[in-house]
Amino acid sequence: MANLRDPTFDEPRGDKEGYRATRARVGYELGTRRLGVSLWELPPGEAAYPYHFHLAEEELLVVIGGTPELRTPQGVRTLEEGEIVSFGVGKEGAHQVINRGDEVVRFLAVSTNGEPDVVLYPDSGKVFAGERLPHGGGVRLFFRQADAVDYWADEPPLAD
Repeated sequence: MANLRDPTFDEPRGDKEGYRATRARVGYELGTRRLGVSLWELPPGEAAYPYHFHLAEEELLVVIGGTPELRTPQGVRTLEEGEIVSFGVGKEGAHQVINRGDEVVRFLAVSTNGEPDVVLYPDSGKVFAGERLPHGGGVRLFFRQADAVDYWADEPPLAD
């Protein structure tokens, strides 16, 4: 049974300066297949993830503690405890959560899940394509948009 007051956090998401956050995969603990639910703890001076948007996944975020900054296509603004925001599919849903305060920020992220997704990262020009399996893993590919090729590139003609 999952409990937001006593979460089971994954290993840290990496040691990339500026992106040190922890996440408890609450949905996985509960056995959800089509609904992603994660509790995040974001230390001061860190971002939860790079600025990005999804082509298949819709998300919402509930601020549980602290006052994070939210970056969207409309700009940057401070979120308050209890505030709920949503991120639709496509460029209009681009987002990034940053903690510029002095206290740890906690937020709950809920998303559609279980289907393959494509994620674009406007700041770095990267693209992610991959599976969204209930317990993680599966195909996870990152590319640079600059490496894109024409639809017909390297396709051989029909053999005789």
